[in-house]
Amino acid sequence: MNITRVQVVAVTTASLLALTACGGTSSTGASPAGNTSPASTGATATSGSTGSAAPATSSAGGASATSVPKLPGVHLTMWTAQASATEADQVIGAFEKATGATVEKVVIPDPYETNVPTKFASGAKPDLMFYQPSQNTLAALQYKKNLLPLDNEPWVSRYAASVKQQGIIDGTRYAAIVTSPSVIGVYYNKADFAKAGITTMPVGYDELIADAKKLKAAGITPFYEAGADKWPLAWQVAVQLAEPTKDGSLWPALNANKDKWTNPVFTDAITKYQSVIQQGLVNSDYKTGTFVNQGTAVYDGTAAMAVQLDALLSEIQAKHTPAEIDKNLGFFPISAKGSIATNNPDQTNAVVLLNTGNKQRQDGAKALLNFWLGADYPAFIAAAKTTSIETGVDSPAAVPQIARTISASLANSVPSLYIEPVAHVDLYLYLADMLYGKKTPQQVAKASQDEFTQEATAQGVPGF
Repeated sequence: MNITRVQVVAVTTASLLALTACGGTSSTGASPAGNTSPASTGATATSGSTGSAAPATSSAGGASATSVPKLPGVHLTMWTAQASATEADQVIGAFEKATGATVEKVVIPDPYETNVPTKFASGAKPDLMFYQPSQNTLAALQYKKNLLPLDNEPWVSRYAASVKQQGIIDGTRYAAIVTSPSVIGVYYNKADFAKAGITTMPVGYDELIADAKKLKAAGITPFYEAGADKWPLAWQVAVQLAEPTKDGSLWPALNANKDKWTNPVFTDAITKYQSVIQQGLVNSDYKTGTFVNQGTAVYDGTAAMAVQLDALLSEIQAKHTPAEIDKNLGFFPISAKGSIATNNPDQTNAVVLLNTGNKQRQDGAKALLNFWLGADYPAFIAAAKTTSIETGVDSPAAVPQIARTISASLANSVPSLYIEPVAHVDLYLYLADMLYGKKTPQQVAKASQDEFTQEATAQGVPGF
């Protein structure tokens, strides 16, 4: 039963075109800095939800259903991307039923992290929205001015240690993490590994490539690359940067304009990725491969591996049961020299609250977050079939083991190249040019540096 008020909000193509002229930090939507699913170009948005499950309680769930405030007459607006359009439906339905408030859900067309800042520039502003909790994406929103600090909210203390630092910028929490942050690692087909005689997981990128050669010798395509969608191309480079990210030798200097994307750390990683292509360790149609087909190929064993983030599992979960997934697929983190995971929280993982100047709506938005991560949290993760990020709240039985393995890898992870830099770089676009034969690794690095300098300068980052 639909218990929410349903209203359709039109977002016209003309208005978006007008807004686009205002610019934005990221030029991507279905990209590493935005949605982690293929881009959708629809220009309509809906509000309301289809969820109506009653909130569950837990010993670690914080606020009980009896402490949920009554909010008749309070109307909230929530923006979502295409990829997160239905993620909060269960929460919205239960919150409206419990409080008497109404929540209008507006789906912003992709590219989300471009269209949201341009809508901000026109004066439009929701009460809360999904958004990637990275410094360079939040900078486009002028987070110190436009977002509400969330340090003192009751749900913060319930976070598991692996996510406590997510959503904090300049020492202040500006984002609530609502689902386990995305992790970049290697999805592999268990039958393919067995056929190639691989019984232990590789440690370090060189061992990964050595195993890829074993797979090729066994007549199996080692990696599936999605050159048509482009955005998945960044991950083979990203995982190779884990060690210098962890020891602090990479991003602080780059962010202070004391180092460049053209240094050997980057060019060596890009060159190693190019060698994977040149050695024929990928699908023959890598230039036209797609994200959707990547999931299919690894699941059915047409290709043995994909270096990807959680979006791949979501794609596979839509088609297969947890038991089927765990029978066919495994996951392991990888880095240049070891097994450090790389985290890349995206807009499906986090929610920000806006400084609207309307105290009633701001309090209502906080109440929604408190309900989401408090009284309703067990019901939310059960409906979403996602792992728990709160202490004392178990993950639902319907969550496959591979998802639990991925979530556990957060404990030994570092932020990705889309999270740590102070300015955004569309590395995947330049890597696509390399795959198409239009750029060398050095030219990819130079294009990245040029964009980084331009964006950092535009944002007024010190040192640029």
